Amino acid sequence: MLPTPGGDDPARPAGLRIGPLDLAGRVDEALRVQAVAFGLSEEEVGIRRYIVQRHMTCPGARALGAFTDDGTLAGFVYGMPNDRAHWWSTIVEPYLRAGGADGWLDGSFVITELHVHPGFQGHGVGRALITRLTDGASEPHSILSAIDTDSPARGLYTALGYRDLARRVHFPSASLPYAVMGARLPLLGPRNGFREPHPPR
Repeated sequence: MLPTPGGDDPARPAGLRIGPLDLAGRVDEALRVQAVAFGLSEEEVGIRRYIVQRHMTCPGARALGAFTDDGTLAGFVYGMPNDRAHWWSTIVEPYLRAGGADGWLDGSFVITELHVHPGFQGHGVGRALITRLTDGASEPHSILSAIDTDSPARGLYTALGYRDLARRVHFPSASLPYAVMGARLPLLGPRNGFREPHPPR
């Protein structure tokens, strides 16, 4: 069982330590967090285990975790430089092209998954994870997909500077439509307690 979050140090949101994550080695622990946060069945966990392990072999793939003092994983994020040949890109490309936004598929760092255990949500953990991951990217943009509904996740992405590039995007086997969002890097918002100016447009 995860402990109750505590502390107000912006460098340690919810009292957690943010640092590199060996996602391939701790995939089962990460998927347990995702299953609770996102509501996955055992069958879906099995499918995603294979996907995550394959993703982590892609060039430039990186992961960060949010860890309790005893090393328990309370949240994670991972992503990689986008490749138009990847499955995700082939699905979203027609939707982006229809809106004249398919150029976002080039020179972008994709946020593949971001999940925080419900016991630690609402304490800035997701913001810290995605900001630190993208701060290490060399690409000028970031893109991601999120369920196309008014949700805390979509609110966070908007606050970080992401905007809708396409909506009502349908992935095979997904029951709900998604929105594809993009942002210039670095993301908006405070880092370690201070606000950095966004680069001029």
